[in-house]
Amino acid sequence: MSRFYEDIELGSRIELGNHKFTKPEIIAFAERYDPQPFHLDEEAAKASLFGGLCASGWHTACIWMRLMIEYEQKLREELVTAGLPAFGFGVSPGFRDLTWPTPVYVDDVISYSVQHLDKRLLKSRPGWGLLVHQDEGVNQNGEVVMRMTSNLFVARRES
Repeated sequence: MSRFYEDIELGSRIELGNHKFTKPEIIAFAERYDPQPFHLDEEAAKASLFGGLCASGWHTACIWMRLMIEYEQKLREELVTAGLPAFGFGVSPGFRDLTWPTPVYVDDVISYSVQHLDKRLLKSRPGWGLLVHQDEGVNQNGEVVMRMTSNLFVARRES
């Protein structure tokens, strides 16, 4: 149940949870962060290349981040309750290959996950390793709606 560098198994997958996108939240997010007509207005969206009101790709990525944080908070609580060291993750030095291959429409339910792809020790940062993972959102039809490759500094138990 630890999250130290040494304990992370390559290929392992974490299911972060699901989120249902509603019309009011799609519009509210778009009004603040991505005011495109196809995110704000049903009639304008019907005439767009998407053919209907859809969520901003940034909205789908933000939900992934929220679920990731909730997962980490729950894991830390479980570790503390079990009397185990709870620290393990550090900052993210970035991500790459962010794509939104399929639109997210009103009432779509997206399942989010993380899969550990690679890890390596960092000579430049003793006590830390770098974890590379693929982050994904998949709709109720099995279609990928969001995918990115993220990097994360992870504390080592042994340095």
